Amino acid sequence: MTNVEIEVKGKSLKLESGRFAKQANGSVVVRYGDTVVLATAVAKKEAREDIDFFPLTIDYQEKAYAAGKIPGGFFKREGRPREKETLVSRLIDRPIRPLFPDGFYAETQGIISVLSFGEENISDILGIIGTSAAICISDIPFDGPVGAVRVGIIGDTFVINPDLQEIEACNFSLVVAGTEEAVMMVEGGGSEVSESLLLEALEIAHKEIKRMVEVQKELVALVGKEKRPVTPPKTDEELLKAVSSACLDKIKKSITISDKLLRQDALDDILKGVIQELNSEENDVSRNIASCFNKIEKDLVRNMILEQGVRVDGRKADEIRSISGDVGILPRTHGSALFVRGETQALAVVTLGTSEDEQRIDDLEGESKKTFMLHYNFPPFSVGEVKFLRSAGRREIGHGMLAERSLKDVLPLRTEFPYTIRIVSDILESNGSSSMATVCGGTLALMDAGVPIKSPVAGIAMGLIKEGDRTVVLTDILGLEDHLGDMDFKVTGTAEGITAFQMDVKISGVSREIMGNALEQARKGRLHILEKMATILAAPRDKLAKHAPRIFTMQIKPDKIRDVIGTGGKVIRGIVEQTGVKIDIDDTGNINIASIDEESAQKAIAIIEGIVADAELGKLYTGKVKRIVDFGAFVEILPGTEGLLHISQISEQRIGKVTDVLKEGEELLVKVIEIDKMGRIRLSRKEAVREQEAAKQDS
Repeated sequence: MTNVEIEVKGKSLKLESGRFAKQANGSVVVRYGDTVVLATAVAKKEAREDIDFFPLTIDYQEKAYAAGKIPGGFFKREGRPREKETLVSRLIDRPIRPLFPDGFYAETQGIISVLSFGEENISDILGIIGTSAAICISDIPFDGPVGAVRVGIIGDTFVINPDLQEIEACNFSLVVAGTEEAVMMVEGGGSEVSESLLLEALEIAHKEIKRMVEVQKELVALVGKEKRPVTPPKTDEELLKAVSSACLDKIKKSITISDKLLRQDALDDILKGVIQELNSEENDVSRNIASCFNKIEKDLVRNMILEQGVRVDGRKADEIRSISGDVGILPRTHGSALFVRGETQALAVVTLGTSEDEQRIDDLEGESKKTFMLHYNFPPFSVGEVKFLRSAGRREIGHGMLAERSLKDVLPLRTEFPYTIRIVSDILESNGSSSMATVCGGTLALMDAGVPIKSPVAGIAMGLIKEGDRTVVLTDILGLEDHLGDMDFKVTGTAEGITAFQMDVKISGVSREIMGNALEQARKGRLHILEKMATILAAPRDKLAKHAPRIFTMQIKPDKIRDVIGTGGKVIRGIVEQTGVKIDIDDTGNINIASIDEESAQKAIAIIEGIVADAELGKLYTGKVKRIVDFGAFVEILPGTEGLLHISQISEQRIGKVTDVLKEGEELLVKVIEIDKMGRIRLSRKEAVREQEAAKQDS
């Protein structure tokens, strides 16, 4: 067993190899505080011959026992990956994947298991470090190591790897991963921060990343295996010349077709023609021809941008596609918007619910409730394809979470707007940056629903083309530019600052200068989009949609909660049956009453006010006789509130027996004549009658 360690925030971060999972190609246990993560890496011996891409799978899994829990549900064992596990799997995959060499096509899998979960809030970070270390010490070829760190921003202060308590105080947090040379991946969000503060956070993060890389190098020096040989794919220069001679001019013409489907159809036809011309049954090189064709297309697109400053759809580098949209387009929904940017369409729909609609989450961190959800769907017709419809995949979950993170911090406080909010974004057409269209459409749908958001949020996707010292940052990238470019860089925010940020780099990294330029270009683009959105809908509507539930809030004393609920919930069920509303009461006495119409809600409020009202000295009440005793009767004047009507206060005449005058269940007018220090109430019927008669005479 071999250990290496460094200190982070006063605690030891330890990497251990040689005890667990020794039959894996690489296995590392990472421990920080009470959090322990096992990362393994395995690659098949033989490469797949039927593919021309790297088949990598990363699976992050949380064991319930890590937090001393038994899984809920009927089967009592871990089942399909939860949303958090899927998101962390993507988080680990993204900085790892670009660092495998070209030509390595052996199926490779990294499995990351959380074995112990502490308060450090670091299992995802340890997952990235552990996976990198496991691959680095294995015989799997890899251009690592990769380090990772979370940076929290509290005001203008930076916190490295904030724990579960510190993260609550952060107004912005980022997960940053990279190599010794540069940052490879960033993901995070929060309330509005400036571009300069974000750049500073990335610099601080990279300093910590270098330390994580160094400790992995120490482990590799001690237990690292010799790497497998990889033969880089070689281009058949003769075939490349033949393909270029057959179709270069045709490709040049076709890549400038602005319409995505027409452009793709034209390129497909050219490729088919070249294959028919150069391929033969005796010597099938159709895959090699396609590879040469794709290389020519890629080089032409990139050179056109670098040398001419023109993109395939004719735009300049910092130019944004045409933007349009509409709101309130679906009659029965609570809020709806169609946002269109170029050939990308997002239909965003808002539904407002009550506390009954909250999502219950049972994670290793503990049980919690989620009152804002954004679900992103990417149906195959959006890109003109035919596929089976299945549940949300990793991409859909990841894009949805990015959009959700973008909008979360502009929502009103729960005390101001006590609704559960769900946004569904259905992508109807896609040609780049559908997640950013979701952010824009989601903002418009929220405002259409009358949700009083703090500020509108827009999102924009940036790209990068880099060849040596030649660099061009692209604003509002197309799907083709994402595929052929060197960076996918998404920024969302308000006019005041950034609310979410995600970056993936396909090359060895980007400099601070490039990052700064990209952020500034993204800021200008974001402001432009916000201006366009304001022409569609400038501010939240004054009223909720006709079919949205109305939630009315009232506060009662905590000791009155039991009176409203009643024995076994009898009282509150009666109110619901009588009025048709939904009622939610918390432990502080805060009551939310939800109803489609205000009349029903006001009726429920009046009933509750009657239940929790306190008796007032000198006030007349119509009460009900609950019990009769020898010396008088106990009369209920308010729900759950009784007073004593003494035999001497029943009538002006002398009474022998109370039952001669009163019977249980009878209603009568009484007056509160005394409330003692113990809260006991004395009532008088005869004074109530006198006051009633006096009032008649006065009138």
